[in-house]
Amino acid sequence: MNQRIYDSKRQELLDLDPVTPGEVGLYVCGPTVQSAPHIGHLRSALVYDQIRRWLGASGYRVTLIRNVTDIDDKILDGARAAADAGAPEEWWALAYRVERDFTAAYDAIGVLPPTYEPRATANIQEMIDLIGQLIDRGHAYVAEDGSGSVYFDTRSWPEYGALTHQSLDQMEDAADSEPVGKRDPRDFALWKAHREHEPVTASWASPWGRGRPGWHIECSAMSTRYLGDEFDIHGGGLDLRFPHHENELAQSNAAGHPFARLWIHNGLVNTGGQKMSKSLGNSLFASDLLAQARPIALRYFLGSAHYRSTLEFSEESLAEAETALSRIEGFVSRVERAAGDDAGFPALNGTASVADLPEAFVSAMHDDFGVPQALGVLHQTVRAGNTALDDGDLDASIAAAAQVAAMLDVFGVDGRADQWSAGASANDDRPAAVLDALIGGLLADRASARAAKDFALSDTIRDRLQHAGVALEDSPTGTRWSVT
Repeated sequence: MNQRIYDSKRQELLDLDPVTPGEVGLYVCGPTVQSAPHIGHLRSALVYDQIRRWLGASGYRVTLIRNVTDIDDKILDGARAAADAGAPEEWWALAYRVERDFTAAYDAIGVLPPTYEPRATANIQEMIDLIGQLIDRGHAYVAEDGSGSVYFDTRSWPEYGALTHQSLDQMEDAADSEPVGKRDPRDFALWKAHREHEPVTASWASPWGRGRPGWHIECSAMSTRYLGDEFDIHGGGLDLRFPHHENELAQSNAAGHPFARLWIHNGLVNTGGQKMSKSLGNSLFASDLLAQARPIALRYFLGSAHYRSTLEFSEESLAEAETALSRIEGFVSRVERAAGDDAGFPALNGTASVADLPEAFVSAMHDDFGVPQALGVLHQTVRAGNTALDDGDLDASIAAAAQVAAMLDVFGVDGRADQWSAGASANDDRPAAVLDALIGGLLADRASARAAKDFALSDTIRDRLQHAGVALEDSPTGTRWSVT
């Protein structure tokens, strides 16, 4: 089957047709490292991690570039505010500190590192060169106020608005710089002249004077540097379609680059029915979420909706994700115990392929990465495997567990995989040991009650455990337990 992807620009499902057969170049707009990561950042990074893993399982060699915007008005404002509050921090130190917070949050939920993660400050010359090309082609101009800023001339490019299907006259004025020196208020900044109140370290020499790049030019320069003038997929959050991605497309095409063949935009996150934003005070920071739930369960929740849909967060939804994941884990553990050394379905650690997966799962993922439908196949396979085990059909249950392991591998939620176990410390085993001791004591009491034919007490202990989410399996060799 062909991989079908919804292209935001043409607003239809299209076949993936890579520039280089067998390879996929994917560029994702990464964070502006101004403040701590929140749930929206995690969701976006996870969406493209899932897509990358699936394309890899489909046989493609994937190059994923995810940038870091480490120079920006907001970063400079943050450093200035810290100094005013008596806690001075250089802007570049703030950016690096926050970048490490993002990396730690991504690592915590199992997002694989990108193939490369370029910083804006390391690609200034590429941006200057691209701006020069736009000036030479008549699509950019140096500010008429003599400041040294450079703007993209939106009226010089008739196709401006092609991504979001807007006409120029319908668009809001560009708010990324002062309107002084612009020919049109909707022209956007390619190069921002250095201002006296900003640190000199936040500026670079250019043919137009010292300054720093505008936000939009960064991604055009970095994506083409690492993926070429034409590449396969450009991704990012829905909130980036305008103006960021619209401006990227215009300036790249105006410079003569075909740019991205397909545009993907992931949905946002709502809390309490409202869009999450700092102004509403309802931001959910990654550190708080990771303190509330197992990282693997948080990953399961963040990746459970279709990538284009809005994800609704609540504590109940996080608990439901934990329950669903625990049910899957319980099945795998149950088969491992029953099969012993003959289980034959180890953690695949990123090596799953379409040959290992149910046909319905593959069909769902080929249809614009249909994760909800693919998860339905996963849970259906778990139910069928449990039924086979209950019926004593060990071979069928092992076969089901092998498919479950492959599906978990694609989604990155197999708790047995190295990415989840590599960072575990010796102390991580203590809660499990305590739980095992407590349940073991209750099972011993139950065994004694059954030996004394006190079946009322035996049933009471069983019911208490089941109410707490512990399932029991009685066999001639003893009783095994698992968390449901």
